[in-house]
Amino acid sequence: MLFNSIEYVIFLPLFFIGYWFIFKRLKLQNIFVVISSYIFYGWWDWRFLILIAFTTLCSYASGILIERQERRLIQRWICAANITLNLLVLCIFKYFNFFSENFVSLFETFGIKLDWVTLDILLPVGISFYTFQALSYTIDIYQHKMKPTHDMVAFFAFISFFPQLVAGPIERATNLLPQFLKVRTLDYGQAVDGMRQILYGLFKKMVIADNCSRLVDIVFSNYQQLGSIQLFLGAVFFAFQIYCDFSGYSDMAIGCAKCMGYELPVNFNLPYISHNVSEFWKRWHISLSSWLMQYLYIPLGGNRKGRIRTYVNLMITMLLGGLWHG
Repeated sequence: MLFNSIEYVIFLPLFFIGYWFIFKRLKLQNIFVVISSYIFYGWWDWRFLILIAFTTLCSYASGILIERQERRLIQRWICAANITLNLLVLCIFKYFNFFSENFVSLFETFGIKLDWVTLDILLPVGISFYTFQALSYTIDIYQHKMKPTHDMVAFFAFISFFPQLVAGPIERATNLLPQFLKVRTLDYGQAVDGMRQILYGLFKKMVIADNCSRLVDIVFSNYQQLGSIQLFLGAVFFAFQIYCDFSGYSDMAIGCAKCMGYELPVNFNLPYISHNVSEFWKRWHISLSSWLMQYLYIPLGGNRKGRIRTYVNLMITMLLGGLWHG
């Protein structure tokens, strides 16, 4: 189910009626969020629900097991096991065919022909987003930045929260999970702000991005026959298309969450007015950039171990960021 689809236009008002006027108690609201999120996510293919439920259960259990163990070594093994399991699922479903095809292409450049296999599987929508979200929960518990929740319903709601499930922002458990444990009441002003942001996101997605894509598709599919001016304009329009498409989705997610009484972080902050590449990455897909910095770049040593090590850490971080984008 897409934010700019007829199904979602019907789904969202029905959800808000149930959320604010029928299921008013906190526990019932959270259960309703989980059920609605699973309907939203399973709309593409109900088999996707098996994977997200598996990821959720593994991460929920790992948090409790880490809390119950006093020995740091055992805690480390539990954390590592959950990270490995989740990344294994992500790699199989998102990257197996990608690596298989590129591995064969690499050998073919040297004149070596290999037999290879691909998996006939459908890529689960949003698997990167909820996997990273689940990983951050386990890592934060291991690093004593938060205590694990024993409220399974709240945790299922945190992982499957439909506004940001398929296109982000990637949320941290330290910010979003506590919001599922607090009583929420309808705030008219907040709801109006949320609806305004949803409409702003729809405008960026449907008016700007979708219209830019028409020209971009023509240019990119006929680049051999076009001149430099047309190619340059195609690249410019593509820059607007990808920004308005992605940031528009983020705006709709943030606005929808705000209507429900939740606060999600800003994911794009006018990245094209950045003064340099470093500033650009602090403004573009902020939730992913900050996730990679906190959970990958800094643990690798960041810039604290000399210039060469800093370059290596940057290369690893940007390489994995590129793989994340496919």
